[in-house]
Amino acid sequence: MHSDASDESHVIDAGLLSPVTIGHDESTSDGAFAARLIAAEVALARAWAEVGVAPREAAEAITEALLGAPGANGEAGSAPPALARFDLDALIAGSVAGGNPVIPLVGMLRELVPEHARAWVHRGATSQDIMDTALMMTAVDAGFEVLSHLVEIDEVLRRFAAEHRDEPAAARTLTQHAVPTTIGLRAANWARGVERAAMRLDEILVELPVQLGGAGGTLASFVAIGGESAARALPAAFAEELDLATPEAPWHTQRWPVTELGDALVQAIDALGKIAADVATLSRTEIGELAEGAAGGSSAMPQKRNPAASVLIRSAAIRAPHLAATLHSAAALAVDERPDGAWHAEWPALRELLRLALGAGGGARSLVSGLRVDHDAVRRNLELTRGLIVAERLNLELGPILGAERVRELVAAAGAGEDLASMLRAEPALEGVDIDAMLDPAGYTGLAARLVDELDDEPAPDVTRAQSGPQGLSTPE
Repeated sequence: MHSDASDESHVIDAGLLSPVTIGHDESTSDGAFAARLIAAEVALARAWAEVGVAPREAAEAITEALLGAPGANGEAGSAPPALARFDLDALIAGSVAGGNPVIPLVGMLRELVPEHARAWVHRGATSQDIMDTALMMTAVDAGFEVLSHLVEIDEVLRRFAAEHRDEPAAARTLTQHAVPTTIGLRAANWARGVERAAMRLDEILVELPVQLGGAGGTLASFVAIGGESAARALPAAFAEELDLATPEAPWHTQRWPVTELGDALVQAIDALGKIAADVATLSRTEIGELAEGAAGGSSAMPQKRNPAASVLIRSAAIRAPHLAATLHSAAALAVDERPDGAWHAEWPALRELLRLALGAGGGARSLVSGLRVDHDAVRRNLELTRGLIVAERLNLELGPILGAERVRELVAAAGAGEDLASMLRAEPALEGVDIDAMLDPAGYTGLAARLVDELDDEPAPDVTRAQSGPQGLSTPE
């Protein structure tokens, strides 16, 4: 079937089959990545000038041609006229021959730069230097956006947990009622998972380094151009231009920045997936304890209020670990000084993982902000087993009085339909025991309230870096 749905030939995935990522992929689009490739090339030229090798006027000419006129403080502008002539479709098409987009990019950029400065475009670098650096720039921009979602989610969950601190609910293990818990503790546990994930993501984001190793990771080209001293100083100057970390050494075949980032993203999505799984389960019609604030509908069944946000977050949680596995496989198979395919396999896997984290984070923020508790349903479910929700308590506290065998008999009889409270009151050995208090689920929640309170004593995650992104970054159309 022929379709004229889009005239943009380079748009393959706008989210039709991945709704969890719709509206959350601006920082990971092809255009945004191309802009980061350009920003990395400009930063390299500026770094050469910073270490005293390239003429300052050449670096400024490159900056002005590719990123716009520099501002008063020397930073690149935000409205580069040269990028209006940048052909993203041509870059994409040209990427096939060399196996990466940097090869055609360099030629395209040199055409936009004044002749006297062209020699300093991509000077001494290899494609991997620019590709890996642009990937790290993308990861930082998208990663801190994810982190901001996690911080907001944590704040909402802390308030939700405090609000429902003392509301008993049925805890379930292996799908069955177990013992009482509280709505507040469940939310506090969600928050702790989010906080741990946020801490780990924050730690890796501030460590993501530029890549600068030259053709084989020896920096030989940089030494040949500027001497050993300049070559040693160049990575730090390059990193400073892009606000990334300075690597201890080239990491072209040691892919820890990619795998550790991937693991942190998966941990974040896991934490959000747990929330979504619980909400989806507890919003089932026969349970009905929780509901999304803006539930979805059905094309055929108008009565339905589907937990659409939870469903989409869960879709991300199912996909994410496999993408991280691809990153680890690529790292393990990073042969020689530039892998033949393993490196290339990282790019779409990492980008999709970032997109899923952005989508899950944004969706979870909306989900927890609108989350509602049906208090009647919570109480109804607590009473379903007519006191057996505290069978563990009966075993522990009444076993020494009645004997473990007698307690098991009473519990079995209650499970068969007998009234547990009446049977306990009929036991002579329990005269004087407050049976109602014994069977009250609220009286057997252990340290649940304290565990909620202690959440306030634990440091909340914070975003340690402004989310403005690399300076001078502008997305080509």
